[in-house]
Amino acid sequence: MAKEIVLQSTITCPNCGHQKEEAMPTDACQYFYECENCHKVLKPKSGDCCVYCSYGTRKCPPVQYGSCNC
Repeated sequence: MAKEIVLQSTITCPNCGHQKEEAMPTDACQYFYECENCHKVLKPKSGDCCVYCSYGTRKCPPVQYGSCNC
């Protein structure tokens, strides 16, 4: 049974708390994300491959697939 991959994640800005649901790329990890509210550019926390893994409600698709090469 294949597991379902979720392609939507809500990112929460650690600077201002603004939240926005985003569609995640399926073929790569997203390293930078600019908050539309405070304009802070987010980068992954140490040990995470992308901003979705650090600040999102879901891990990125490559991690969900179990094939992240980051």
